[in-house]
Amino acid sequence: MAIELFNHDGHVCLMFAHLSDEGGEAVQANQFLVIDGQQGAVIDPGGNVAYNELLLTISRYFPPNKLTEILASHADPDIIASLDRWMTSTQATLYISRLWERFAPHFCKPGKTVGRIIGIPDPGMRIPLGRGEIVALPAHFMHAEGNFQFWDPVSRILFSGDLGVSLGTSAEASQPITSLAPNIPRMEGFHRRYMVSQKVLRLWAHMVRKLPIHMIVPQHGAPLAGPAVHEFIDWIETLSCGVDHLTQADYAIPK
Repeated sequence: MAIELFNHDGHVCLMFAHLSDEGGEAVQANQFLVIDGQQGAVIDPGGNVAYNELLLTISRYFPPNKLTEILASHADPDIIASLDRWMTSTQATLYISRLWERFAPHFCKPGKTVGRIIGIPDPGMRIPLGRGEIVALPAHFMHAEGNFQFWDPVSRILFSGDLGVSLGTSAEASQPITSLAPNIPRMEGFHRRYMVSQKVLRLWAHMVRKLPIHMIVPQHGAPLAGPAVHEFIDWIETLSCGVDHLTQADYAIPK
């Protein structure tokens, strides 16, 4: 089932939240499709758990063999473990951090990715899509060393990868969060562990405040919409996390 995030004048953003076995071994994960006219991009297409159903579901809205881009926020298995199958079923080009450009082919059979990977430089880039573009924004160390978020200027949606995650079920993921406070218990533990430092979060918050964001949509959990967008930016900007909490006790030889 697709969740329509935006649909206007041939520009469509869809979210897929129900493709993994509910209650199974795999963490709930979202995948995304952005269509503009005759071109389409998949964002964070996921692992093999999601591939078959995602391909079938996408085909109801856009011919998968006409996909032009695969956008990967980073190189975790829940992001692109299914890359070999996407390289077979489409002619799309993979955009991923230049840090992971030579690691991504390890998901594929030899030769599958030749000439089909573009490494995104650290400052980010603008990726053409249809009549417009998708902007790859730096999100390094949130949580990967080479990490990007994808900003769609038409829908004003920020596809934020692992930032903004709320842990829960796929049913909960389909309901947008419009007030942050009640949802912090489902977010705080994840962000304190998976984000590297408060400094990084502060730099990110300063960057995105310059954008007119209608929605922040993470790779796990529910989209943030309405007042929750700026409530989240304010909250995350001052969150201590990652290396902020480490002491010598965390680096001790096990008894």
